Amino acid sequence: MIRSYDPDRPVSREAVETLLNLAVRAPSAGHTQGWRFLVLDDITSRDRFWTVTADEPGGPADPWLSRLRQAPVLVLFFSDKQAYLDRYAEPDKGWDDRDEARWPVPYWHIDTGMAAMIFLLAAHDAGLAACFFGVPPDKWDILFQEFAVPAGLAPIGVVSLGHAAPDLRSPSLKRGRKPLSELVSYGSFG
Repeated sequence: MIRSYDPDRPVSREAVETLLNLAVRAPSAGHTQGWRFLVLDDITSRDRFWTVTADEPGGPADPWLSRLRQAPVLVLFFSDKQAYLDRYAEPDKGWDDRDEARWPVPYWHIDTGMAAMIFLLAAHDAGLAACFFGVPPDKWDILFQEFAVPAGLAPIGVVSLGHAAPDLRSPSLKRGRKPLSELVSYGSFG
């Protein structure tokens, strides 16, 4: 996750579309493809995003956020739960009641998260820098209003995208990675 960007090096729309073409190859329950993407690749739309999602407009600048705001592209990832409920009510799936309780986990969010992950990995492979971050729930209404987001979509996260500038590493990285021996069990957790 890179949080510092060179504001003088743009990313072409063609490059963004190449990454999105890879992202939509993510797994998708029932091949529903219940994700939507909003690309903010001009200064006006990016400034509007930062204005409506700011904790305290005009408040003190957060160093992390100040660096992130230099990204020339923001891609918002949205999931569409209703698309999944409708897809699984189709004849080949047979859940005609559209009952959300049938889903053991919200695959609409998981599939969209996988699309974001592919986007992040593809950005890295393309030599670009990217960072995934969330939108605070108390900012969703104004975000939806400002960008005419269709009702029923849920913002899963945002990927900032650009060319890396010298970055400050997160202090959290000092924790290191947990060894697999703490994370993996074979056969049983018991």
